Amino acid sequence: MTRGRRLLGACILGLLSCGGARVPPQMSGEAPEQPLAASETQGVSERDVFSGAPAAGEAFIFVKENTDGSGDGLARLLNRLEPPFYKQGNRPGLIGPEDVIIIKINSQWAERGGTNTDLLKSLIRYIVDHPAGFRGEVIIADNGQSMFGSQRSGGSLDWDNTNSKNRTQSAQDVADWFDSRGYHVSGLLWDRLTRTRVEEFETGDMADGFVVEDTVHPTGLVVSYAKFTTRYGTSVSFKKGVWINAARRYEGDRLKVINAPVLKSHGQYQVTGAMKSYMGTPSNSLTSMSPHQSVGRGGMGTQMAMTRFPVITILDMIWITPDGGPNAPYSRAVQKNMIAASTDPVALDYWAGKNVLMPAAQAAGNRRYTSMNPDGREPGSFGYWLRLSAEELQRGGYPVTMDPGKIRVIKL
Repeated sequence: MTRGRRLLGACILGLLSCGGARVPPQMSGEAPEQPLAASETQGVSERDVFSGAPAAGEAFIFVKENTDGSGDGLARLLNRLEPPFYKQGNRPGLIGPEDVIIIKINSQWAERGGTNTDLLKSLIRYIVDHPAGFRGEVIIADNGQSMFGSQRSGGSLDWDNTNSKNRTQSAQDVADWFDSRGYHVSGLLWDRLTRTRVEEFETGDMADGFVVEDTVHPTGLVVSYAKFTTRYGTSVSFKKGVWINAARRYEGDRLKVINAPVLKSHGQYQVTGAMKSYMGTPSNSLTSMSPHQSVGRGGMGTQMAMTRFPVITILDMIWITPDGGPNAPYSRAVQKNMIAASTDPVALDYWAGKNVLMPAAQAAGNRRYTSMNPDGREPGSFGYWLRLSAEELQRGGYPVTMDPGKIRVIKL
């Protein structure tokens, strides 16, 4: 279905400043969003926002409303992060100028079922505008498992009908746009690798595919993950990092994952969000469907803890699907014009499920809306498997939380 590259004609404008941090240029010609009004930060002081990393056991969730993904809404949100998005020198930060970044999107479904590509473009623009000069690489990736999806054959980075303002801008188009301007940005659909079993680079196996581990975890998951070489010659193991063949070693800290899912309902697991998005990182085909079967037992917590934890999750709530997901046609989507970000994917799922998706599902007449309650404890409910996922991450040493008393929501 690949349509080939469509080079977009927008020019890159000069850099703007916002609150002492850089705001990426507009790329689509829309007017920038209005400056923040005082009421938009009601109840949140500047000290609250910039007092440093969350205290032990706390999670920050930064929320930007009234944004469609194409303006500077994401930049305004990322400018306010704690810890800061940009890493410079010895100062703390998430993304360094030489990092290799996997942006893990949703791409199994067309229309509103995939991550908003205007938001994706704004995110990559923000990355490559790193104040220290970006010399790294960005990989847009997902595994639609070569099954299910809008055409019953898995995912695509190049759907004809997309989640974007003009409904034609695909994730691959976004990658091509940056590539044509000299940035190392590519798209890699892991569906193409998901039936090929390989060994890690240090064994001498340089082929693209999925590494499959031997252990069956208590959640039922057999851990598997992608390993590949990009079009620019960078060898990447999703678990171990960037492989430097000449030195025969991995640079684990150089590989960063940004988890960028779209919020929507799910027929079997109630909510697709930060945790369910990690179903696009293992291989169903090579592990007898163990990843999908393990979700309800906390398996995505296992997958995240045993491979690579995202440095940040950016949750796309510009259009959500409160009923009938994960398939998300235009006709069933509800426009919310919101995005949220957190370094804690569990807290983000808890907050978004309870405060955004669940009320929208009730309003849409979804009779199963109560099963989306993250406080639920009955087997099969969202709250049940989210709690099991959190426990898996906590056992892995990641201090995630579902305690609403420890979740600080900062609306910008």
